[in-house]
Amino acid sequence: MTSAGKARAEPLIDLQRLIVSVRRRRRLWLATALLGLIAGGLVAVFLPSPPTAVAKILVIHPDDSPTDSGTLMRTDVAVLETTKIAAEALKKLGSTQAPEEFLKDYEGLGLTNNVLQLTVKGGTGDEAIARAQAVADAFITEYVARNEEAAAAEQQALLDQRDKAQQELGPIESEIVTEEAKRADANPAQLERLYARRAELTSKISDYDGRAQEAGIGTPKVAAGTGIVDAPRILPQSLLRTIATDAGIGFALGLFGGLGLAAVTSVVRDRPVLRREISEHLGASVLAQLPKPSRILPRARAAERRQRVAVTLARAVRENGGSVSVLDLGARRVTAALAVDMARELAETGSVALVDDLPKADLRALAGSVEVVDRGDAPGGERRVGVGSVEPGTSWTDLEFSGEETILVVRAGHANTEWLHTVARQLADRRIPVIGVVVVDPDPRDHTDGTLWDGLHTALRGRVPEQRPTTSNGTRPPMPYRHPEDHDHAGAR
Repeated sequence: MTSAGKARAEPLIDLQRLIVSVRRRRRLWLATALLGLIAGGLVAVFLPSPPTAVAKILVIHPDDSPTDSGTLMRTDVAVLETTKIAAEALKKLGSTQAPEEFLKDYEGLGLTNNVLQLTVKGGTGDEAIARAQAVADAFITEYVARNEEAAAAEQQALLDQRDKAQQELGPIESEIVTEEAKRADANPAQLERLYARRAELTSKISDYDGRAQEAGIGTPKVAAGTGIVDAPRILPQSLLRTIATDAGIGFALGLFGGLGLAAVTSVVRDRPVLRREISEHLGASVLAQLPKPSRILPRARAAERRQRVAVTLARAVRENGGSVSVLDLGARRVTAALAVDMARELAETGSVALVDDLPKADLRALAGSVEVVDRGDAPGGERRVGVGSVEPGTSWTDLEFSGEETILVVRAGHANTEWLHTVARQLADRRIPVIGVVVVDPDPRDHTDGTLWDGLHTALRGRVPEQRPTTSNGTRPPMPYRHPEDHDHAGAR
């Protein structure tokens, strides 16, 4: 049980309602997907991609190892896509294009730890090949020079260390000569220490010499091994493949864009589509549902479904006597036909008159043998079935003349929550009970229950007409009507 002053907690976004709303708006996102498909195909035809040249470069890394995870190649790709390489390539081409703009026309990709693929776009095939050759040459020149500079710097550092050791070795040699000249007075321990230091420095000098030579030998290997292994060539382009690719991309973008637009608009517009929501906002149970008029569905089958609903509604109102109205909200054709079927069903037990107050609906053409009169000419001694509308612009003061009770025919997703509350409030203010709601064009996957179990006076399976006393003129006064907001707290009372 919840307290009367505590509203029921509702999710910020009802996913079930969102999915149903998006599915109902499939025309929108299918249309955007189709437009994206067409736009992608047109772009491929009228804005073809420029010629593209591709080349492959073998890059020898001095510090390469089998355990390398591609870090060295990623470094080479990053260096390739710098303004320095772009500027050198443009200089070779004799172009005045800005390096920043030229960077947008080519890219590198590491195929293996030592193979770099270069892709370059150009205005023509020859231009693309020339650009690819220039970029590859600029990269190779910069890469070899960088390695040579690194090797030279390393070699010079080793030679400096060797020279430093040689300078330190000179005083040691002098001390040894001086100590040996003392002959018998020489200090053996001092000589031993000097000999050890001389041997150590001699070993270092020899080591520095060897390493300096190895540092110089490494550069020719890099320079000789690094080069173009696959000369620049134009990538073959298939128009059909390009059209299919661009059309597929456009279709995907259009589809996701349409789905996003449908989801956003369904949340912003706030138009209930589930039976549960419609019954809660109107404060009445859903008695039946009918499909929307369709050219695909045979008329005989649609009439059969409508006739079954009419029998159900006639059974609901037959026991109470008096007049009843059928009010339309977004399904005028279905409302008119359903009211005629109800009148025919009720005419089997007595005379019935159809009161026509539904704009833009020709009830006389549908009624056949059923009497159709205008609202001002309605007879007072027979049962009346009023047909009206609760669309925006309705004259609320005339609703009570259409019937003592009413049945609402509501098209799912037609009216927003605010208008459903307005309809419920206006009917409640005029003491017109809603027997139930007929939902038109429901979602086929909507499995929500449209019965208000806490409003038995408006639910078909819980209606108790025998508790309503009959007045002196033979009619029954309307049942007390509760506002839709009161249903959340009915259990607490």
